[in-house]
Amino acid sequence: MSDSPAAPDDILARVADDIASLPADQWDACAGEANPFVSHGFLSAMEESGSVGPGTGWKSLPIIIEDKAGTIAACLPSYLKSHSQGEYIFDQQWAHAFENAGGQYYPKIQIAAPFSPVPGPRLLMRDEALAVPLLRAAEQLAENNGISSVHATFVSEDQLPHFREAGWMIRTDSQFHWQNDGYEDFDGFLAALSSRKRKAIRRERSNAQEAVDIVHLTGDEIQPQHWDYFWEFYQDTGMRKWGQPYLTRSAFDLLQHKMAVKLLLILALQDGIPIAGALNVIGADTLFGRYWGCTRNIPFLHFEICYYQAIDAAIARGLKTVEAGAQGSHKLARGYQPVPTWSAHYIVDPGFRSAIADYLERERRAVAADIEFLAEMGPFKKSN
Repeated sequence: MSDSPAAPDDILARVADDIASLPADQWDACAGEANPFVSHGFLSAMEESGSVGPGTGWKSLPIIIEDKAGTIAACLPSYLKSHSQGEYIFDQQWAHAFENAGGQYYPKIQIAAPFSPVPGPRLLMRDEALAVPLLRAAEQLAENNGISSVHATFVSEDQLPHFREAGWMIRTDSQFHWQNDGYEDFDGFLAALSSRKRKAIRRERSNAQEAVDIVHLTGDEIQPQHWDYFWEFYQDTGMRKWGQPYLTRSAFDLLQHKMAVKLLLILALQDGIPIAGALNVIGADTLFGRYWGCTRNIPFLHFEICYYQAIDAAIARGLKTVEAGAQGSHKLARGYQPVPTWSAHYIVDPGFRSAIADYLERERRAVAADIEFLAEMGPFKKSN
C-alpha cells in the first residue's frame, strides 16, 4: 500500500504504523480533552490489547500531518477495515450492492473511535486549515490503493462543514441522549416529567434498588477484581449481541492504566458480590455510557444501572449530557431524547457515489421525521 499520500498546497501527509507509537502529547494536543474516545490513551489501548489489530478486521492506519519541526499538527484515527462490524453505522447493504455490481467494497477506510458509537471530533488538528488537506489525504490513499471508500462515523456537528467543503456525503441517524436542564438532583429531573412517567420511573428505581446495593467506582477505587467481574458481564452481553466481544480482557486493564480518572464503573452487588455493572467514560461535559452486563436477571436493573444511575452521576458532576450508546427506543420513556447523529462518506466510484447520494437524501428525510415523531412521544410535560 502506498503510505505517503500527498495533500494539496504542498502539505504532506503520511500514514503511521499505529497510534501507540506516536507521541501521546502530540496526538492529544490535536485531539483536545473533551472527548476521551479520540485520546491517545483510549486508541492506543485498543491497539495494545489486541482489540484492534491482526485477526480483528481493524488495521490501524493513522494519517498524520506534521509541521516543519516534525510535530504532529493534524491526524485522523483511521483504520483499514475488512468488514463493517463494530461501527454502528450500517453499510452492509451498500457493500452487497457494490459487490453485486462487480465491485469490491472491502477493504475500506474507517475514520472512527473503534467499537464506540460516540459522536465526537474525527478531524484532530491544531489548525483548522488542515481539515480539508487531511480529508484529501484520505481520499488519495483510497484512490492510490484501489480502496472503494472512506467513512467517518459519528462526526461531531461542528466538524460537518469541513466534510461538506471537501464534498463528502453526509448521512444522518439518531441516538437517545439525556440533557441536564440545570437539575439539582434526580427529583428535579423527575419534576419535569408527566405525572404518569414520573411514577413509573420511581417504581422502577424502587424495585431495582430493593434487590441490590449499588456502588460507583472511579480512578484507583477500581481494583483488578472489579474488572474480573465486569469482564464476565461484558462477555455475556458481547456473546449475545455480537457473537463475540470486541474488546479483549487486557483492554480494560490498559484503560485503567491510561485513563482511570475518566472511568466510572457502576456495580450492583448482592451479598457484597457484583452481579451486574455498567462502564461509563467521563468527558468534559458528557457522561458516555459504554458497556453493560449481568449474571442475574433482576427486573428494571438494566434501566437503573445504565440510565438512572448515569443521570445521578451526571448531575453530581455538573455534566450537560448522558449518552447511553446506540439505538434503544426504550430510553425515550426514561427521559432520553432523540437527537441526530452524522457520518460522512467518500465513495471513489462515481456511479456508486451517485446512487448512495440519492439514497442518503431519502434517508435523511425519514430520519428527521422519525426524530420529530419520537420527540413528541417523550415523557416530559407538555407546554401549553
